[in-house]
Amino acid sequence: MLDPHSPEPLITSVLDLDRTLFGDPDADWTIRMTTAKQNERSAFWDTYGPRSSHSPAATWRSLVYETRHLGAIRLERHRMHNSDGVRGTYTLVAGVLAELT
Repeated sequence: MLDPHSPEPLITSVLDLDRTLFGDPDADWTIRMTTAKQNERSAFWDTYGPRSSHSPAATWRSLVYETRHLGAIRLERHRMHNSDGVRGTYTLVAGVLAELT
């Protein structure tokens, strides 16, 4: 990102858009990974702060985001020629979709 007030181009930040996007922070890959395991990752929340909401709508959105993340995982496993890993994502996605209904 560039500083809009600088008299010449000044880079103020760099975004990795491989697993990050603008919008709901709960959709971000980093948030997904910090909630995946209850280990030292929990220290992340000490600085970041609590999740924004645990409402039914937020829970529903988190399931949609998880499905999207599993799709990205599937593509990465395919890229790495991990056929068993690709197959495993179908079961994971089916489980999340069952929770959405």
